[in-house]
Amino acid sequence: MSVQSAIRRRTAPDIRARKNGDPIVMLTSYHAHTAALVDRYCDVILVGDSLGNVMHGFETTVPVTLDMMILQGRAVMRGSQQALVVVDMPFGSYEASKEQAFHSAARILKETLCGAVKLEGGVKMAETIAFLSARGIPVMGHVGLTPQSINTLGSFRAQGREEGTWQPLEDDARAVAEAGAFSMVIEAVAEPLARRITETVAIPTIGIGASPACDGQVLVLEDMLGLSPRAPKFVRRYGELGPMIEAAIEGYARDVRSRAFPGPEHVYAMKPKS
Repeated sequence: MSVQSAIRRRTAPDIRARKNGDPIVMLTSYHAHTAALVDRYCDVILVGDSLGNVMHGFETTVPVTLDMMILQGRAVMRGSQQALVVVDMPFGSYEASKEQAFHSAARILKETLCGAVKLEGGVKMAETIAFLSARGIPVMGHVGLTPQSINTLGSFRAQGREEGTWQPLEDDARAVAEAGAFSMVIEAVAEPLARRITETVAIPTIGIGASPACDGQVLVLEDMLGLSPRAPKFVRRYGELGPMIEAAIEGYARDVRSRAFPGPEHVYAMKPKS
């Protein structure tokens, strides 16, 4: 019998056990280098399909493919050591049937070695979540504003802010929890509703534009660092790297054009003759 090494990363059951406990810290990452930084401070790293906006300049996440998610998931796994890595299932990779979802999710887990997948949708996706969970695939749900549905929604607007609109969102959250998801993201939902969902479902909620009462919080790393030109209302910027990076690039271009770079310390001299 072979002896397997102990799992050193956080797992989906670890995160599930954090309900009503210490807040869960989650950020996105798409690269090995940023993953190594995020890994030091976060419980969960999300390889989000927001890479379509951040890395590729798409207006929505709809064009993102399964191969794109797997490629960046591999990079994040190589850069991290401790955090649970969750990879988004992109639009078109799971909606057709629960069998399609299983094959897509199995590819993600096998080819990236990540610990879980995330998919969007509530009541309509409950059967799929249950199917995946029963077959050994940990699923993080995503309710509220679901960016992959932008062509149906029409705009990225907060949900549940009008009287009488809460019930479908509560039904979605309940369905995701009862189907076996180990946690769920609540995105752009009126604060009182996000608080109520958090209090009523049995699994941890991770808010993004939701409520401080959620069991955890997530932001897109580039939004939080000030690298995104237009950040949503719910983002607090913890840095302004955009202007700093532009200044660095400007300085580099200036030095190259004036031949101030490279200097003698940046080039290789001949070795002395022996």
